Amino acid sequence: MSPLLTQSWLDLAFLHWAADPADVAPLLPPGTVPDTLHGVTYIGLVAFRMHRVGWFRLPGVPYLGTFPETNVRLYSVDAHGRRGVVFRSLDASRLIPVAVARAAFRLPYMWSRMSIRRDGDVLTCTSTRRWPGPRGAHSRIALRIGDRVEDPSELEHFLTARWGMHSTFFGRSVYLPNTHPRWPLHRGELIECDEDLVRAAGLAEPAGEPVSVLYSPGVPVQFGRPARPGGIPTP
Repeated sequence: MSPLLTQSWLDLAFLHWAADPADVAPLLPPGTVPDTLHGVTYIGLVAFRMHRVGWFRLPGVPYLGTFPETNVRLYSVDAHGRRGVVFRSLDASRLIPVAVARAAFRLPYMWSRMSIRRDGDVLTCTSTRRWPGPRGAHSRIALRIGDRVEDPSELEHFLTARWGMHSTFFGRSVYLPNTHPRWPLHRGELIECDEDLVRAAGLAEPAGEPVSVLYSPGVPVQFGRPARPGGIPTP
């Protein structure tokens, strides 16, 4: 795959809650349905460091292309069996990348005040939204990094082995493929989760503790050209 975008995702905290597919289906792009595992779909809250976003095979940008991000995501599949994620919101700390992503790609990026810090085996990620709103929507996640996951469970594979995203671009549904190495995963022990980003993304507030908490030191990622639901690359 000839890359359209390159980047690295580093120091990731993955939190997931189970959800009824009927509740999330109206929030997905046309031509996609909730991807399920044993009849259940999931809502993800993922915080990490975006590192050196770059175009094509050019070197990544060190400042504007490097920033904390926290996203709310759903799980989707289209008629061609392509499994992906759908982003309901993506909070990031750099205003220019946020503005470019919103204008050029129609992605729901939000400008936020953010931090990500690792102290020993504890990772802490914070986010407070500035623009476009709801202003003040926030998250604070702290987890303790545990043992390496040598053999991911069926659920862990379902939640992390995603090779693309479904989105809507000027009224058309598109699929943006990506490639990256297999995730190096660790167990995570949730210390704190204070957030309302999920509700701000149009979903019901999660009930109870996450059913899955994971950490990854990260992977390099390449995104290819977007394709329409029929599998034809966009012009």
